[in-house]
Amino acid sequence: MKWIDLPPIWLIGFLALAWAQAQYLSLGLSFGAWGGLLGLVLLSVAICLAVAAIVQFRRHRTTVIPHMQPSRLITTGIFGRSRNPIYLADILILTAFVLMWDAVPSLALIPIFTGLLQKRFIYAEELRLKQAFPDAFTEYCRSTRRWI
Repeated sequence: MKWIDLPPIWLIGFLALAWAQAQYLSLGLSFGAWGGLLGLVLLSVAICLAVAAIVQFRRHRTTVIPHMQPSRLITTGIFGRSRNPIYLADILILTAFVLMWDAVPSLALIPIFTGLLQKRFIYAEELRLKQAFPDAFTEYCRSTRRWI
């Protein structure tokens, strides 16, 4: 069952909640015409972030899987701007679909999803990185923000 505890699975679950809310409980609320366009922009940014991060993982030959021990600390490329670009991409994907589906009440899911990512994945990853690369990770945290 460990395969269930992965960020993409959680993202799919939150997307399903947002979609269901948009379909069955819209409450007559709407983002208006700009929601769809902004959603597409955010989705495009999210895809670029995720691809850039995955390329860095492959280039440095380390794991992209959250529960595994990384063999390298990546601090260059997109990781020079954000310590968690893939999680940021996941949040942007959720936000994009909330906008595109006009799921206004589902805006509440975004901070919940962000908190879940931090508690289920980010804190444990940071602990593993700190243990594996104590000085380098401490310096990296000083110079690079968790999100943006």
